[in-house]
Amino acid sequence: MKLLKVDTVNEARSKLIDCCAGTMLQTEMRSLLDAAGCILAEDIYSKENIPPYRRSIMDGYAVRSRDLGAAGDMIPTMLKVIGEVLLGSDSSDLKVEPGCCVYVPTGGYVPDGADAVVMIEYCEPFGAGMLAVSKSASPGENIVSVGEDVAEGDMLLPKGRKLRPQDLGVLAACGVTDIPVFVPWRVTVISTGDELVSPDKMPGPGQIRDINTYTIASRSMAEGFEVIRTVSVKDEREALVSAIETAKADSDLVVMSGGSSQGKKDMTADLIDEAADHGVLTHGIAAKPGKPTITGFDEESRTLFIGLPGHPAAALMVYEQVLINLWRGLICREKERTLKAKITVNVPSAPGRMTFQLVKLSGGDIPEAAPVFARSGMISPVSEADGYFVMTENQEGIRPGEMVDVFLWK
Repeated sequence: MKLLKVDTVNEARSKLIDCCAGTMLQTEMRSLLDAAGCILAEDIYSKENIPPYRRSIMDGYAVRSRDLGAAGDMIPTMLKVIGEVLLGSDSSDLKVEPGCCVYVPTGGYVPDGADAVVMIEYCEPFGAGMLAVSKSASPGENIVSVGEDVAEGDMLLPKGRKLRPQDLGVLAACGVTDIPVFVPWRVTVISTGDELVSPDKMPGPGQIRDINTYTIASRSMAEGFEVIRTVSVKDEREALVSAIETAKADSDLVVMSGGSSQGKKDMTADLIDEAADHGVLTHGIAAKPGKPTITGFDEESRTLFIGLPGHPAAALMVYEQVLINLWRGLICREKERTLKAKITVNVPSAPGRMTFQLVKLSGGDIPEAAPVFARSGMISPVSEADGYFVMTENQEGIRPGEMVDVFLWK
């Protein structure tokens, strides 16, 4: 039997980067509403100050703070009202002279001469255009300065940011309406196996329902990829070759689940070797679970291939660590979200291999992580787990009380 010559996870990812780094990213321009959830392809800088004028954050009166040094409930200061700022209108002709004030609504322009805004609750109109102010004010009170929110030249958002509603609000405020984003990878998921039936079928003797199609496709969509098809194929060479060739024509990433170990019908390595002009790059990784993992790259069609193990937990964790992290590295996106947690019991590692360990979290300020063990093919422990942590090839295990970084399931 031919033995797998394994790579580390980092080596597998590096081999893919060496082949595809210059060809696997495309960008496009999208409008504000169409960019939600997309990944920013460039650093975005502001070309203007926000706000562009001194703005009041309260309904009140623009004043000279020095005029109100002795103002109080018992002895209010009397000021002359010389005008009113209207929202959306040019009020630059107004100027607050000593002993005067101007009414300003929330968000309104603060006239020259004024250095504070007194809330309307502390002001009482008197006859003859006079105003009694019963509170002193400090310079800058209730005023947002020019550029205090965003200054011209400030970086608004970095390359690699997944655009959230609040990010789009920042861009809208600064007049950025055409946004450069990365085109998400188009993905085909091919699950292989004579034993697989769809979830809506009752399995017969020796059959199981297909799991990995749905876990891998949904994880792809959570990352923002476009899943263009899912296919379940029997272990027949002609059918598998046809499915791969169809996927090569319109997919950036072809994910094959099952058929990647050394069984009699495990053809994934040979099929990827034939389909990819760079051939098989990695055939086996030093990871537990996840050893029977295969990668390849076809430069002509600009298609990445990965053959994942059939074990649902292994397939998900290897997919994240190899392909999802490859994508994130290429687009300069933030790393996967992790949470510091304290291990509750001894957890052994696999000597010489990176070990992925499922965990369930509990506790308060310092979460505790209890290991969840999943035997091959089991899915319920994967659903029970909140995430997993990684032990490196050189670690001998984790002792109770040690802290780990838990990768949280999406």
